[in-house]
Amino acid sequence: MEALSTETISYIIVKAREFDAKVDPVDENPASDEADDGERIILEDFADDPTFQELTEAIDDLNEQEAAELVALMWVGRGTYDAEDWDEALATAHQEATNATSAYLTGTPLLGDYLDDGLNAMGLEFDEGVKEHL
Repeated sequence: MEALSTETISYIIVKAREFDAKVDPVDENPASDEADDGERIILEDFADDPTFQELTEAIDDLNEQEAAELVALMWVGRGTYDAEDWDEALATAHQEATNATSAYLTGTPLLGDYLDDGLNAMGLEFDEGVKEHL
C-alpha cells in the first residue's frame, strides 16, 4: 500500500467496529431526554447515528487511490484475494469503483475485522495510537 496510512486504516477500523456493534432500536421514538433513554441508545442504530456518519465521512474523505486500497485491503482480509495478489486486488478495486466506496464498505458486515485481518496479511499492524486520539 502506497497511499493509505495505517493510522487512517486504524481509525476506520475503530469506527467500523463501533458501527458493527449497533443493534436495531428497541423504540423508534425514544424518550425526549437522555436520562429517560439510558445508555442503551448508544448501541442502537438510528438514521442520524453519529458513528455511522463518522465512518462514512472518513471513507468519503479518501482520494481515489486510498479508497481503492481500502477496498482491496478489505478483500484481502475477507479472503477474496491473498496478500500476494495485492496488485490484482487493487486493479479490480479501481475497475469496480462505480458507486460510493463508503456505501459499499459500510454495507459489509464485519468490515473492521476484515480490514484488521487485511493489515495483518499485508504484514502491517493496527495503530494503537489512534484510540488515544478519539
